[in-house]
Amino acid sequence: MKKIQLLILLFFIYLNGTAQKVGVVFSGGGAKGLAHIGVLKALEENNIPIDYIVGTSMGGVVGAMYAAGYTPQEIERIAVSTNFQDWVSGKFDSDYRYFFQKKPDNPSFLSLKLEIDTGFQARFRSTLVNDIPLNFALIELYTQPTVNAHNDFNHLFVPFRCIVADVFSQKAIDVDHGSLAEAIRGTITVPLVYRPVKVDGRYVFDGGLYNNFPVDVMKRDFKPDYIIGANVSSKTFKDYPKDDEKLMGRSLIYMFLSNSDSTSIGKNGIYIQPNLQNFSSTNFAPVAQMIKAGYDATMADMPRIKADIAARTDSDGLKKRREKFHQTQAPIVFNNIIITGANFQQQRYIEGIFRKDENKPLSLKDVKEGYYRLVTNDNFETVYPRVIYHPQSNSYDFGIDIKSSKNFRADIGGMISSRPISTAHLGLQYDYINRNSFTATLNLYSGRFYESAQGTLRSDFPTRLPFYLEGEFAYNYWNYFNNNQISVERTNPLYIAQSDRKIMIKAGIPVANNGKLELQAGYINTGDEYSPNDTYQNGDTLDVSRFTAFKASIAIEKNSLNRKQYASKGNHYYLGLQYYNGREYYDNGNVLQNTPGYHAIGQFNTIRQWFAAKLSQENYFFTQKHLSLGYLVEGVLSNKPLFRTYEESVLSSPGFYPLQDSRTLILTNFRAPSYAAGGLKSVVTLKKNLEWRTDGYLFIPVRGIRRDNLEDASYTNILGVRKFAGSTGLVYQSFVGPIGLSFNYYDDDQKRYGVMFHAGFLIFNKRALNE
Repeated sequence: MKKIQLLILLFFIYLNGTAQKVGVVFSGGGAKGLAHIGVLKALEENNIPIDYIVGTSMGGVVGAMYAAGYTPQEIERIAVSTNFQDWVSGKFDSDYRYFFQKKPDNPSFLSLKLEIDTGFQARFRSTLVNDIPLNFALIELYTQPTVNAHNDFNHLFVPFRCIVADVFSQKAIDVDHGSLAEAIRGTITVPLVYRPVKVDGRYVFDGGLYNNFPVDVMKRDFKPDYIIGANVSSKTFKDYPKDDEKLMGRSLIYMFLSNSDSTSIGKNGIYIQPNLQNFSSTNFAPVAQMIKAGYDATMADMPRIKADIAARTDSDGLKKRREKFHQTQAPIVFNNIIITGANFQQQRYIEGIFRKDENKPLSLKDVKEGYYRLVTNDNFETVYPRVIYHPQSNSYDFGIDIKSSKNFRADIGGMISSRPISTAHLGLQYDYINRNSFTATLNLYSGRFYESAQGTLRSDFPTRLPFYLEGEFAYNYWNYFNNNQISVERTNPLYIAQSDRKIMIKAGIPVANNGKLELQAGYINTGDEYSPNDTYQNGDTLDVSRFTAFKASIAIEKNSLNRKQYASKGNHYYLGLQYYNGREYYDNGNVLQNTPGYHAIGQFNTIRQWFAAKLSQENYFFTQKHLSLGYLVEGVLSNKPLFRTYEESVLSSPGFYPLQDSRTLILTNFRAPSYAAGGLKSVVTLKKNLEWRTDGYLFIPVRGIRRDNLEDASYTNILGVRKFAGSTGLVYQSFVGPIGLSFNYYDDDQKRYGVMFHAGFLIFNKRALNE
């Protein structure tokens, strides 16, 4: 009888143990929340059951991924990927970067988007991080599990709650239904970092504002028998901030850590606090180390956890349950595009961007491509994507919340240098969208060396094959008279001034995602003033050459470089054909009037026409964390005739510009009507944002130009003398652009050796001739 009673008692103890329900609570803590992945790894490895999950902020992100059926190993692979770093930093260098809509690079380092209201007051956007890649990443991660659960978080792989903070009621809200992607976007919306979003019709911020460690929600909603609480936040600092800046920088951290009560778990549970003192809440880079800290802390408490929790999960059973949850997946297709915040004409424009065939549903890939096309359009201040699921019909719509504005943008930038080429830049842009998109720009440069004014008016048409039309006017002026520069080898002064004007009409269509095909036609005018023998005295009159012509061109260009100058990864490809038909005018000066054997030419003019084909590619074929290797190859083939003088024949010929300052120099040995050139690039990352760059290039003129007599020109032999250019130096990528100190060498009489310092971008408007 006693044996039977003992067996009954053991049976009830067993039932009690197996019926034990375990809830896991994850706190917020910014980047430190990645340690929760290590907690999940340790629990699954030891077959500890996880029946419910509640999370806030980054704890909500990790918890939601587990609740959505991802394994700890899958979550870890996502977290250590470069895609994840792009999501949290706001970068989206991908195949969806729509180069077709990208405006030409300029030297700006500060862009101010201004919304001009009726009182002409400027409103500045206050968020710090671009949320474009993050928003769509959440859709890709969480949409299918949301559909499988029919918008009910109780029916996820693991029942789940997400904590958000209502902006207006100032209360914590636990989200238990709807779109999992939107709930997670809400719980990580740190004020001033990300813009607030609507969840269930309410604007919300990061849930850590009011409940950073939501044990109370776990107890109220799920009533588990045992709680495992992991808290990665701590208000304990070794010293009080001594300066105001440091204190204010931590103010947001204090706000989010105000509700992390370790005693709230109670007796039936365990409190885990990983050692994360050496990690920052804002630095997402050391992912593996933070995951390990969470894993180690959980393994340290594992003996007690196993003693308190009798139940164990079966690995095979857990795997089958995951597979069953994922088996309900069906391909997601979208029947409609639901657009809010735009008028009727703007909606037609946006639908044209997304739809290639009005009668064909859109796949997730289709809407992703359309989304990235849309966000690269400067006409929209906000583009927030959402998936709208209709459980009754098991159908989907793709929603876009738009904030468009007839706004101005001001680009401020420039460059300072140890050479007299420092330049200030101001760019103005006005955007307007109706049935089509319209953009007007004005770019101004001012400096001793370079002055320029450029205006454009562009209209984008979202037809089945998108295209744009653009009108451009530009004026450029370069003054090479100045010669006060830091140089190892003294060079002769140059007495050259160049100017050009162009009025062009352009049309373009996309080629793949990172490319475009562009046609141009219009009027150009160039003017060169120069000394024919590099001497000048007061009272001298310089020679003047002008070229007025019709120009037409067709070009294919693709660009995925990661920076507009000093790139370290990506590829830039250009293939173009140009045609010129115009008249050359020449009027000699008096610099050579006292030179023996000189005969004045007087005024001269003649018709010039030619074709020129150009191919260039800059590609970084090897990219690792601390080393990038690349190459630049370029070739020009043309039947351009020689102009009346040697100097003008050189100045009007295409040039090879391999180094950062090449466009600020007249390099006679690196110009020819036809040439082949190329070289290698090495980029060594010494510290974050600090690079040691080394370049070396070879230039081979197919037919070079040489001086005959005093002013005449003739061709050299086929494949003339090879010329070398090289550079080595340090570049720091700062918030105002690159800061570089380099030692440069050109195999050219005008610039042999030189040391150059500059801060800012060495970027100029394109010339009318040969570009």
